[in-house]
Amino acid sequence: MKFKLFSFLLFLSILSCLKKENNKVDIDNIKVDVVIERFDQKFYTIAPENLSDLKDEFPFLFPEPNPDSVWINKMQNKDEQDLFAESQKLYADFSSEKKQLSSLFKHIKYYYPEFKEPKVITVLTNVDYEHNVILADDLLFISLDIFLGKKNKIYDSFPSYIKQNYTKEHLIVAVAEPFAKQLIPPLSDKSFVARMIQEGKKLAMMQAFLPNVNEAEILGYTTEQLKWAEQSEVEIWKYFIQNLMLYSTDSELSKRFIIEAPFSKFFLEIDKESPGKIGVWFGWQIVQSYMNNNKVSIQEMMIVDNEEIFNQSKYKPKKR
Repeated sequence: MKFKLFSFLLFLSILSCLKKENNKVDIDNIKVDVVIERFDQKFYTIAPENLSDLKDEFPFLFPEPNPDSVWINKMQNKDEQDLFAESQKLYADFSSEKKQLSSLFKHIKYYYPEFKEPKVITVLTNVDYEHNVILADDLLFISLDIFLGKKNKIYDSFPSYIKQNYTKEHLIVAVAEPFAKQLIPPLSDKSFVARMIQEGKKLAMMQAFLPNVNEAEILGYTTEQLKWAEQSEVEIWKYFIQNLMLYSTDSELSKRFIIEAPFSKFFLEIDKESPGKIGVWFGWQIVQSYMNNNKVSIQEMMIVDNEEIFNQSKYKPKKR
């Protein structure tokens, strides 16, 4: 009896390991060139008389017709210098981030061999959280002042749901997002379920690009928020079906369940317990179910019509 129990536990352990390894691929022989330009360090430490050299090096960061006095005042501004000093506490040495970027680029190149890694430029944007990462052709801008830690005093006035991802750990997730997003064809079906799946595709690709990052971090949830979503899966899905939401084209559903928010809006007592954008999590579950039940690569999945993904996913909420 003890032997049978041991064998069963060993079998479960092997299955668990296999599941964890399924998302990992061999990138050891993939070569990438990670070039990082620390514009933030150069801008806030350069002598004013050398500004012209910096403008020659980064002309795209000095739009006309601003005179040099604008840039000199900016680099010498006390608040700007304080923000720079705060960012240097975490990012004076960028070597660990460079390793993460190298892994990310290798994974993208594994799935898309034609990928050409962009030049990375670190900047400060006065906490412009809507532009924390910008991918512009062959340039990737990372705003370091968005990733100083959710408890940093700089973010004191920000809502908790906004600043919970302003962390060093989330930086690479934010970087991976625009790469994944640009691989998804534009949304043609405006149904709620199609919109959820569109977001699910993005998360599935991000997970493939970042196999060592946990699901909660990729989703932008805390561990507790992810657990709540898993435990509430059956009831929420029932709510969507009973209220005829899946094929609805009502744009309000995106505001209630897909767009970043402090909580999802069921207009029920559970609202105060729920994390925001719960529809994004459901879209990811549908995509994962589709991948598990169909012999397709993740690259092929990305271009499959969202309605077909839903129909072929055999998705069924799990009782946990």
